[in-house]
Amino acid sequence: MSPLQSLIATGTKLWLDSIDPDLVKRNRARGATGATSNPIIVSDIIKSGHFDEPLGRLLRERLSDHDIAWRIDDMLVSQAQQVFLPSWESTKGDDGYVSFELDPLLEDPELNMPQEERTKKYIALGKQWSSGQKNRMIKVPATSAGLAALEELTAAGVTLNVTLVFSERQYIAARDAIWRGAQRRTSLDKFKSVYSIFVSRLDVYTERQVPQLSPKAQGMVGIVNAKRIWRMNQEFWADKKLPLKQEMIFASTGTKKPEDPPWKYVEAFAGADILTNPPATNDAIEASGRTLTRQVEQMPPPDVVAEIDRLVDWQKLEDTLMEEGIKKFADPQKALLKLIVDKRKHLDGASSAAKSAKAKQPTSG
Repeated sequence: MSPLQSLIATGTKLWLDSIDPDLVKRNRARGATGATSNPIIVSDIIKSGHFDEPLGRLLRERLSDHDIAWRIDDMLVSQAQQVFLPSWESTKGDDGYVSFELDPLLEDPELNMPQEERTKKYIALGKQWSSGQKNRMIKVPATSAGLAALEELTAAGVTLNVTLVFSERQYIAARDAIWRGAQRRTSLDKFKSVYSIFVSRLDVYTERQVPQLSPKAQGMVGIVNAKRIWRMNQEFWADKKLPLKQEMIFASTGTKKPEDPPWKYVEAFAGADILTNPPATNDAIEASGRTLTRQVEQMPPPDVVAEIDRLVDWQKLEDTLMEEGIKKFADPQKALLKLIVDKRKHLDGASSAAKSAKAKQPTSG
């Protein structure tokens, strides 16, 4: 049994933090049953040049840069959905999803869009991009505007992945809104929701903002927080008797410190619901030769947990990480749009050069 197979054997669903077609294929063979997308992933695929042909077709349609970005995203997510569709079918909708992220620019501080307008756009876009899709999850951030959209989207039958969750407060607000929406449905047979709790970013934060944590507590905050929220989620849904599981996704599971083993977070959450690992993390775990065993219920020693609760200001942590998260949300989308502008210039230039060269060729007489 390979290391990743041992992770899956603990009961964890392995999803991939990428929709790159080659990486999806490789990780599907390792046992991955789902994936997620974001603008950085789409940009990297475009930069690779592997998408130049379909990109060229879209450019020739004279679509706007914005429309091209979303057509590419839709195309890549759809391709990944096809790969994971058998898992969705075999589990009757409990697995096999690919997440589609809504427009990150809705949260761009520079646009300063009123919350009510942002919420309306999340609802409209969520309905648009989920329409007719079997195994697509719509990613909505746990911002004030995103949280306000969740009940209506759920009531409309949209399958949701609530992202940018850093705190118990965000999780509870998202879960309760989604449950209210679910109860407005005529049937709960296809009701599925997931909540993406970010992990490593919390430890990056405490390294910087809470340096007084002892060495045994520093680097454990993300694990303590995520395991607590996982337990809360388990307890909330236990008596609902739903056909499909309402699950936590452990996101941001790649380590940020070179001295940390790449399996640090993955190993800590083995046995939990869903792990969306970066491709490099999966590669490192697979090469490690380790056998992963169930650890999700195991908390650090009580004195470590007590120290974390004493020294970490959870509200300040949430506020800071949300501010950073929104910037990390919007900036990659801006970079993706700029990349499309650059590709347009490059392909237009290549096309013009080819026409010019052809015009200069001597005609046969």
